[in-house]
Amino acid sequence: MKFYAGIGSRQTPIEVKDKIKIVVEYLNNLEYVLRSGGAPGADTFFENYAKYKEIFLPYKDYNNNKSPLFNPSDESFEIAAKHHPEWNKLSLDSRKLMARNCHQVLGQDLKTPVNFIVCWTKEGGVNGGTAQAIRIANNFKIPVYNLFFDETVKKILSEIQF
Repeated sequence: MKFYAGIGSRQTPIEVKDKIKIVVEYLNNLEYVLRSGGAPGADTFFENYAKYKEIFLPYKDYNNNKSPLFNPSDESFEIAAKHHPEWNKLSLDSRKLMARNCHQVLGQDLKTPVNFIVCWTKEGGVNGGTAQAIRIANNFKIPVYNLFFDETVKKILSEIQF
């Protein structure tokens, strides 16, 4: 199986939805499985278009999402702590969100990483909650495609093949 993470800011502009649709429909045709986190904004845009998906939630019914993949594992908390610069300042709910990001990138077993990440972040930076997933991806040398940049859709369509 082939996996990608489709994630991003809760403030993803509505006009990015069209870019996400193009990318997801292309990846559906290649039978990629989406991994995402059920948050409003980019996560929801990706999930709405994905044919195959694994949606990892920090807790049951997060944002009314009915995915059965909730409650991050103990090991995901350990991985999250290693990749978050201010882990000790986070509330338990925030830690659950960061730990669920580990599953988005590394899978339910934390041993099956995505092939790449497609995201949208403010100004194309490593910021917000998405930054945690990007830090993990960088550690595992997983490519990150940010839809903030105009050329990203063309890049995905040309680089990601059967």
